[in-house]
Amino acid sequence: MNIELVVSNLTNPTLLFFVLGIVATMVKSDLEIPAQSVKFISLYLLFSIGFKGGQELSHSSFTSEILFSLLFGIAIASLIPLYSFFVLKRKLSVSDAAAIAATYGSVSAVTFVAATTFLEGQSLTFGGHMVAVMALMESPAIIVGVILMMKYETDGKSGGSLRSIIQHSFTNGSVLMVLGSLLIGFFADTKQAEGIKPFTTDIFKGFLAIFLLEMGMVTARRFGAFRKYGWYVAAFGLIAPLVNGVIAAVASGLITQNPGNRFMFAILAASASYIAVPAAMRLAAPKADPGLYIPMALGVTFPLNITIGMPIYYAVVTSTKIW
Repeated sequence: MNIELVVSNLTNPTLLFFVLGIVATMVKSDLEIPAQSVKFISLYLLFSIGFKGGQELSHSSFTSEILFSLLFGIAIASLIPLYSFFVLKRKLSVSDAAAIAATYGSVSAVTFVAATTFLEGQSLTFGGHMVAVMALMESPAIIVGVILMMKYETDGKSGGSLRSIIQHSFTNGSVLMVLGSLLIGFFADTKQAEGIKPFTTDIFKGFLAIFLLEMGMVTARRFGAFRKYGWYVAAFGLIAPLVNGVIAAVASGLITQNPGNRFMFAILAASASYIAVPAAMRLAAPKADPGLYIPMALGVTFPLNITIGMPIYYAVVTSTKIW
């Protein structure tokens, strides 16, 4: 792995704002970003990446690579929670294991967005269809997690029917925003879309920096919440993403030779959801502890991926080639 690449990533301004957020909380600063502002910025980031992805997709013809990419993404989102559940069930309750498995099988849109800035630094692009892949990977992991919980829960009961969970996973605000923006970007007239390009592109990194500042503060506040669970869950939060990301980086070579697309597959496999899945699990797994799976995703896996994870996945993508 290129050490210069790691250093460059660690000194990225957006990442440094994440560190600033952690520091602000540790020194008990009164720095605070209003909740409504954070909600607006998160919606903006999803809107921007979805719209740009739709525009890119509209300029591409539907190929077998796009079809296989969508299927590959769904397969990743289904297999990761399957193996994760049985690994976690050795030390945790069925509900907690299912919630964490769904969390790590699903994806983090913010990590995906951060990865786009990393690729820009390497002068690489990725296909607009990868945004659709990201959106489709939200739901399968939730469904698999719920099915496993229903099967192995001792009382055979869960907090909601499978049909309601599937419906909720597709109507979740973050999923709906990115899917809707993708479709709007796909159907929008190219000349008309140029009118909002300054909003979707020029100020993107600035908003991302502010959002990561907030994420740093949230991470520091929640990091100690799962200490009572021991090192097992922390180790899983560190090791599983790296394993998932590296495997996806290599296996995606069977689908595409585009390094940008392969890198994004690695990021999607390695990331963990802390928005869509927690919202669904509050309904599906009321016995699961949010103080466990949210800090794991946000306090362990998210920092791992945006610091050393992305350079590792990039190194794997650029050093392996499957024909």
